Amino acid sequence: MTFGIKTILYPVKDLTQAKKLYGELVGKKPDADSAYYVGYNVEGQHIGLVPESASPATGAVAYWHVRDIRQSLKLLLESGATTHQEIKNVGGTRLVGSVKDPDGNIIGLLQD
Repeated sequence: MTFGIKTILYPVKDLTQAKKLYGELVGKKPDADSAYYVGYNVEGQHIGLVPESASPATGAVAYWHVRDIRQSLKLLLESGATTHQEIKNVGGTRLVGSVKDPDGNIIGLLQD
């Protein structure tokens, strides 16, 4: 069902400031840099910054990369999770969505 957690997204208030801070942390310029998303590839781990206004999350969300996001979502919902963010296309063939587990933790799903 999963390829593991390969993407972590951080909602940020100030994308310019966050880009500076995370750039210092990872020691490089972003691989993706736009007004709605800044992303870094760090040793195969993808770290993304998204404007707080564009994210339903209030903190960092780890995204599990899956083969079939709809099937994975269905299985998680049947196992007690609730929908947090409906599946949406965020560019190209990339689909993302998220659920909350019974304890309120957000589980992100990502399909390329």
